[in-house]
Amino acid sequence: QVQVVESGGGLVQVGGSLRLSCVASGRTLRFAVLGWFRQAPGKEREAVGGIMWDTGATVYGDSMKGRVTISRDGAKNTVYLQMNNLKPEDTAVYYCASGLKSTISLLSRRAYSAWGQGTQVTVSS
Repeated sequence: QVQVVESGGGLVQVGGSLRLSCVASGRTLRFAVLGWFRQAPGKEREAVGGIMWDTGATVYGDSMKGRVTISRDGAKNTVYLQMNNLKPEDTAVYYCASGLKSTISLLSRRAYSAWGQGTQVTVSS
């Protein structure tokens, strides 16, 4: 399976931007899907969005739609989560996940078999 490691979290002010990175390693990424999820204290883990590695096709969850962009860099085996206009309610641990291409929605946790350790994003008002 593909292992993933996130980075880039930190403290940002309301309205600011942050870009998270997810480096993937292990087996070939050709048939991989990569996703971003987040989990705030006391809340369920929710999907931010996902990307199919081979086509670059993306899908976004409702929670941050319009404020985030997911992209990939094949040369670096890295997926990015660009977040803009951040709000205090975006404060959470953000996780990268990997899985194999299937019919399961990229917004479902079931699409992924490997998870990173998470990176904390804190938005201050």
